[in-house]
Order: sequence, then C-alpha cells, then structure tokens
Amino acid sequence: MKVLPAIDRYAYRVIWSEDDAQCVGLCAEFPSLSWLAPTPEKALRGIRKMVADVVKDMKASGETIPKPLCSRRYSGKFMVRVPPEVHRQLALEAAEEDISLNRLVSAKLSL
Repeated sequence: MKVLPAIDRYAYRVIWSEDDAQCVGLCAEFPSLSWLAPTPEKALRGIRKMVADVVKDMKASGETIPKPLCSRRYSGKFMVRVPPEVHRQLALEAAEEDISLNRLVSAKLSL
C-alpha cells in the first residue's frame, strides 16, 4: 500500500468568498494560508502549491512541520464550557431520555 506524502494528506477545502467574489483555497493544518482564484480547481491547486512551498521553507529552516490531521491520534475526550442554564437543560433532557449526559451530547454533536 502506497503512503501519500504529508502534503497530499493535509485537509484542504475550497469555499466561496462573497467579499472577494472568488473561491478561496484553505488548509486546516495551515490556518494562516489561503489562495484566491476564480474557480474551485484553481483555488485548490493554488493552496496546495502554497502549502508545498511553505513546507519546503520550514524544512530548510528546521521548523516543525504540522502533522496532517488524519495522522493525529485523538483521545475521544474534550472539555467544553456551556452556560449553567444550558447544562441544566441538557441534564434534564438526558434524564428524560434515560441516557447519560455524555451520550446525549455526543449524539447532538454527531448530527
């Protein structure tokens, strides 16, 4: 099985910018970078090239290169703070459904 280089495993996406009236190429692992182009294909090509150039520069200067999100390990745990009234409402809903608060919130986040 061939393993793709990190540059090809990064999380890229293209969105439309109303302000710029163009497509914007983005990379989740490099949130400060973006590429504007008239078509989604050109925006994706542009951001991929930009990321490749940045990674090359980072390697040359000895900087740590971000790991692709798909290669990172996740524990399945994170803490989120909500207002007390939201916490109360969720706890009540979980009790009414006879499930744990964790299961209720997990189900809601999965939607």
